[in-house]
Amino acid sequence: MAHLEEIDGLVLSVRKHRERDYLVKVFTDRYGKLMFFVRGTKKPNFKLRTAIQPFTHATFIADVRDEGLCFMRDAKDIQSYTAVQTDIFKNAYATYILQLADAALDDRKPDLGLFRQLQTGLEIIEGDQDPEIIMAIFEMRFMRYFGALPELRGCVICGKTEGAFDYSSRHHGLLCPRHFHEDERRLHASPKAIHFIRLFSVVSLEQINTITLKPETKKEIRQVIDQLYDELIGLNLKSKKFIDSMHQWEGVLKREDD
Repeated sequence: MAHLEEIDGLVLSVRKHRERDYLVKVFTDRYGKLMFFVRGTKKPNFKLRTAIQPFTHATFIADVRDEGLCFMRDAKDIQSYTAVQTDIFKNAYATYILQLADAALDDRKPDLGLFRQLQTGLEIIEGDQDPEIIMAIFEMRFMRYFGALPELRGCVICGKTEGAFDYSSRHHGLLCPRHFHEDERRLHASPKAIHFIRLFSVVSLEQINTITLKPETKKEIRQVIDQLYDELIGLNLKSKKFIDSMHQWEGVLKREDD
């Protein structure tokens, strides 16, 4: 059964279907992820062209089906994150975040809180904040969606919550210095990297304007999060591989722009 209604949504991905149609995956406020069939995209007067671009937030008028594909009819209140769409660096981080959301969420499972977080995250990346920090925050948030819940509140042995820590794969959580001997193969990560990873797991996105990190600190954080994802989740997204390679030539492009 289908019914025409207005739903708030964020475009996750778009792919061509046959010659003139598209399949558009949208994370909606009320229904979670839905796949929409969009007809007639090759017509010169196609009215949904702007609305179905990735990184677009809009109110969609659509036939929402209980099962299978839904059908998009129109859109209004279209908000395009143009800097995210056109800046290769912002685009890379935003693409990875949305692909993480796609991989972490089941279809038709509403999550209004995450929907609003993704919208806020794109708005922040659209501005001048460091997108690498936003990416790290979302990576830590998404771990629970993948069923990976390392203990980051404090030492897994004694419960201590303040001071320096390191991460132990053996104990699936943090160790304080008094218990480093419990795992000789702990990450040996810097206390600063562990501090920010703990912070990212609980911080509000609205608070990130107070966070500024040096490149070496971001690199340490990246190494820890990558190891957590490799060990606990095993996810291999093309967008993440692109970001990893991007760091090798990012400096060159920025110097040329200067």
